[in-house]
Amino acid sequence: MLLSLDNTFTHKRQAIAWGRIGNGDPIVLVHGFPWSSQCWRNIAPWIAKNRTVYYFDMIGFGQSDMFDNQDVSAARQNELLTALIEYWGLDQPEILAHDFGGLAVLRGCYINGLRFRKLTLINVVAVLPSGSPFYAHVRNHEAAFAGLPAYAHDALFRAYIQRAALKTLPEDVIEMYAKPWQGESGQPAFYRQIAQSDTKHIKEVQKLYKSMDGIVNLLWAEEDTFIPIDQGRQLASIIKADSFTSIPGAAHIVQEDAPEAIVAALL
Repeated sequence: MLLSLDNTFTHKRQAIAWGRIGNGDPIVLVHGFPWSSQCWRNIAPWIAKNRTVYYFDMIGFGQSDMFDNQDVSAARQNELLTALIEYWGLDQPEILAHDFGGLAVLRGCYINGLRFRKLTLINVVAVLPSGSPFYAHVRNHEAAFAGLPAYAHDALFRAYIQRAALKTLPEDVIEMYAKPWQGESGQPAFYRQIAQSDTKHIKEVQKLYKSMDGIVNLLWAEEDTFIPIDQGRQLASIIKADSFTSIPGAAHIVQEDAPEAIVAALL
């Protein structure tokens, strides 16, 4: 069952879709690329049994605004996260983040002064080296990729997200993730996100890393080929995380391969 994003927050004239379920202490869920808040659909209902769960689609993702020349860089995403937490009136909430969402959280903490009670990071973009030859190629030829025939873009997208999973993704799941990235606004938005994923945003915050206030736990899939587990161990050491848990039988998109591992870690 899909999560409902029936609320809108306006951030710098951009409509940001968000939702909330449950009751109890607040927890904020932050997705990565090329996913959306729907990556939490098998996790949020379980933790909502004793928490108020906040989730949203980042700038240029999912049900949030997408448009030409939009700034979707990491610098904008941590500004959005900080603004949302202030808008929700949350004081040091618990945070759960994955992939580029983790970079937004870390930048929010070290650059914007964002504070939390507990932080759980899953296979996050956080240390260099980062990126891939594919990312570099898109940055050099963004317009060409944005103008691909729809069938070619669809095939590329399907191959990309399947590589992020260890299990074969069901057709309905592929379609769920693909839908926001289709059409006249969605397809170029996909390549815009890649083109603006500059490693300078990682370098800027990585030099600030130190022990964090609050409880910090890292979860890392053993079969992640996007961000190898050794990078997770490196991050855990630098920020002096309270725990580091490896997840067998899962690749980068742990939410699809092993959602129960995330729920267990949180509960």
